[in-house]
Amino acid sequence: MSNPQDSRLNTNFVEQGARKRIEYILDSGSMRELVTPFDRVISPWLEVQGIVPQFDDGVVVARGAIDGKSVIAIAIDGSFQGGSLGEVAGAKIAGVLELAVEANQAGESIAAVLMFETGGVRLQEANLGLAAIAEIQSAIVALRKLQPVVALITGPVGCFGGMSITAGLCSYLLMTREGRLGLNGPQVIEQEAGVGEYDSRDRPFIWGLTGGEQRYTTGLVDDFFSSDVIDVRHKVQEYLRKGVPDTFRSEAIQSSLNRLKNVDTQHQITSEAAREIFAKGASL
Repeated sequence: MSNPQDSRLNTNFVEQGARKRIEYILDSGSMRELVTPFDRVISPWLEVQGIVPQFDDGVVVARGAIDGKSVIAIAIDGSFQGGSLGEVAGAKIAGVLELAVEANQAGESIAAVLMFETGGVRLQEANLGLAAIAEIQSAIVALRKLQPVVALITGPVGCFGGMSITAGLCSYLLMTREGRLGLNGPQVIEQEAGVGEYDSRDRPFIWGLTGGEQRYTTGLVDDFFSSDVIDVRHKVQEYLRKGVPDTFRSEAIQSSLNRLKNVDTQHQITSEAAREIFAKGASL
């Protein structure tokens, strides 16, 4: 009889679509998708602007288990509109998180795993997207008091805009080398500041500033690992087992202030000095 995990061997997590990422993270056979493409819940705003909608609006939400523990799993499809969030996509994420909060309050134990691949708010639905992200953030803050909320940033789209703030609210934040994390995306910065200031085509430069290895080295994420499916799944299992942390990143204000005190604003800081400052600040 074949091992149900065989299909995960030597598989690159970054190369998978949103639905497949959830399937690989969850225990084999436990995935049950909620609000599927067959439900035809699509954005009402894209088609009138000449954009072909997607039947899942670029977000997959599911129930399942990891090591037998009940979880909700959410994955954003970076290939649809750059993983941007509008009314429907945001409502799917916020809704399933709110259901998890209600279930935990009723005595059921359900954690959450979120896989971010998003540029933030969908410009075609700007105000609705902003409202949806606020609802997502509120639901995460409520759920993280009850169960661990583990976030992954894995693919080349990265996590930017309002969703980068959302990622920082999760109990634990994990990244691969291919992931990127920042408030503003490279193209936005280049557009506003000029290519001389920020060249979005300079991949080593961009990943050196916002990539997974840099974000982990400077203490902005909890862990950094390879994009192998088995490694990703093991890391998710590890952080779910940690349970609810004693202190949330969004509340650790003093460590950030300590880092700022060690910055000499009269001189251009080097990458080595930045690493030292972040390491020292984290220990104070």
